[in-house]
Amino acid sequence: MKKKYQNGFLIFGLVVLALMVSQLDFKEVWEGIQRAGYWFLAVVLLWAVLYIFNTGAWWIIIKSGKKNEGDKPFSFLWLYKITVSGFALNYATPGGLMGGEPYRIMSLSPYIGTERATSSVLLYVMTHIFSHFWFWLLSCVLYVITQPMNIPMGILLACVAAFCLTAIWFFLKGYKKGIAVSGMRILSHIPFVKKWAKRFFENHAEQLRTIDLQIAALHGQNPRTFFCAVGLELTCRVVSALEILFILLVIMPSANYLQCILILAFTSLFANMLFFIPLQLGGREGGFLLSTKGLAIGAREGIFVALLVRLREIIWTAIGLLLIKLEKKR
Repeated sequence: MKKKYQNGFLIFGLVVLALMVSQLDFKEVWEGIQRAGYWFLAVVLLWAVLYIFNTGAWWIIIKSGKKNEGDKPFSFLWLYKITVSGFALNYATPGGLMGGEPYRIMSLSPYIGTERATSSVLLYVMTHIFSHFWFWLLSCVLYVITQPMNIPMGILLACVAAFCLTAIWFFLKGYKKGIAVSGMRILSHIPFVKKWAKRFFENHAEQLRTIDLQIAALHGQNPRTFFCAVGLELTCRVVSALEILFILLVIMPSANYLQCILILAFTSLFANMLFFIPLQLGGREGGFLLSTKGLAIGAREGIFVALLVRLREIIWTAIGLLLIKLEKKR
């Protein structure tokens, strides 16, 4: 990646990181860290493991693609670094998937070419989002099995389940036929970007079709690879509930893992509904309060969890931005 682009991503990330830090109450943060003790260290280290799942899913997608003669080798450790930096930029970007994905494509292109890098990143993003819908759908089932039900909650769960099933159907269709061309056609009807989208499609129609063919190839020709990538991402969602368990154990020794999965599911669903807010500021905290209240856990506990999760995000965002500058010039 050219140094000017690398510095551009870094400067943007640092500006938003400063915004993240400015939103914190430092006295409250320090008291929270003291109270959590070694459990907070466990939370931070847990994400070093979770990013291995994310990197593994992307690695599988890349390696399953058709290789070109000019491809250059790269290590899993290097891809891990790009993955962490990509998620750091995603945390800092309004819309979530607008900062990290261009960075991943630009970093990977010198190794496997622009078209293959683009298709692998798009396919990974689809897989990452696809696993979220499965996670939310399975969490609805888990709630019905483990929690007392009432009519309002039943209606809410039915709506969430219907939404997830519709999204899963849409993504399966996208896997079979590709999403690049159809995505640009959708953009060509949206105000403010339609002129740019039409011009981009006219100039890059052949490349977009090639990307769609590569996306469809993984689903159609390598179903085992497809299910393995989705399985890794879904496993990552489930294992990440340990973060909430570690924090709750500080103040609630009776906390159980199934409750933490439900808290994570409904918090992430609420936060993603507010995807347009940088860092999901306020959205994630509100999601924790609503989900913990729905599971008969006090608001104080919900605020404590939200505070430490936000602090963990800031730490890993800083690590990801630092790794951008550690990239070797190629």
